[in-house]
Amino acid sequence: MRSVLHIFTERRMAVLLALGFSSGLPLALTGDTLQAWLKLSGMKVETIGLLGLVGLPYALKFVWAPVMDRFAIPLLGRRRGWLLVTQLLLMAGIGLLGMQSPEKSVTRVAILALVVAFLSASQDIVFDAYRTDLLDEDERGPGVAVTVTGYRAAMIVSAAGALMLARVLPWAKVYLLMAMAMGVGLIATLFAPEPKRKVAAPESLVAAVVDPLVQFLRASNGLLILGFVVLFKLPDVMAGAMSQVFLLDIGHTAFEIGSIRQGLGLAVTIVGAVVGGGLTTRMGLRRSLWLFALLQTASNAGFLMLSFTGRNYPVMVSVIVVENFCAGLVTAGFTAFLMSRCDVRYSATQFALLSSLMALTRVLGGAPTGFIVHYLGWPWFFFTTIVAGAPGIVLLPWVLQGVDAEAVPQESQVAATSTGVAQ
Repeated sequence: MRSVLHIFTERRMAVLLALGFSSGLPLALTGDTLQAWLKLSGMKVETIGLLGLVGLPYALKFVWAPVMDRFAIPLLGRRRGWLLVTQLLLMAGIGLLGMQSPEKSVTRVAILALVVAFLSASQDIVFDAYRTDLLDEDERGPGVAVTVTGYRAAMIVSAAGALMLARVLPWAKVYLLMAMAMGVGLIATLFAPEPKRKVAAPESLVAAVVDPLVQFLRASNGLLILGFVVLFKLPDVMAGAMSQVFLLDIGHTAFEIGSIRQGLGLAVTIVGAVVGGGLTTRMGLRRSLWLFALLQTASNAGFLMLSFTGRNYPVMVSVIVVENFCAGLVTAGFTAFLMSRCDVRYSATQFALLSSLMALTRVLGGAPTGFIVHYLGWPWFFFTTIVAGAPGIVLLPWVLQGVDAEAVPQESQVAATSTGVAQ
């Protein structure tokens, strides 16, 4: 087996770093940065809140993912052709969004923001599929790590960087610069290597929709895997939904929280992802997921301790460092696991489905947290987040069947279990 260092220094990792940057850049431009722009333009808070709905394409991307599995742009291969098209359209869409005036027509802003979010989600679909098709088993952890690094760097550029630029430049120029920054991913797409495995696309759109689902459902542990995807990150989701409110409630200032969580915390998350990627390769995915699952659950004990100590700056910093480091570990291992469960013929559809289930966890797991805090208080709430890790851990022996042995059906095996619509 190649060394972890050798894997990290390969050309394909540089490509994934740049494509991760391209994937992360549009998110804030239709989210936090857009909200700041609208607020500074005098928009009502109710209007700003409603515009949060432009993010729906990220949760619904599994709907049109089969189209990107079935059809290919006749340029640069099955995946890179779609990447090129979505990136060019994103550059145009982001530039046009910045040219709008919220004071004159918030409707045009909303429509263009929705278009950008749709194109961004589409880029994510095909990038996830390309990464899944490109990487060998021992490269998945490092591949996720460099993707996370690029993605987080892009979020800094399009969030904090854009807001700093807006102090000296009009918003139209800020968004134009962000559109130009998409060129990083565009160049990476042009020079990216093609996956070594050449696999034919589904023979019909119906097959592209039905067969990926049937493959999951017919597998002996298919339904357990889908349930595991929903449950695995529940401890992190629940604690994350209330952690900022909790830190404010015990007396920390917004500046303290922001500088540690968004500054130091972001850097530690990247370090955790890189370490997690390396451990996934060295230890294997099976043992890594066991370790990461236990650490994810145990890391919430820090917030439980803070709920008893109250405002304590050194303890708060330590808790956030541990939490973000473990979050990085989990991101690397869990995403590598999702990639290992995807068949290369349907990787766009299957990964989009699995990532949509993860989005469902954020919605359903975060929604009741305020009520739990209200009725139980902070100590019992954080104890509940620790207990919430149990279902995912209990499912591990079943969902890890075949992991590290490349148990995902190959093309010949898939044909035998297909619904037949592809024929």
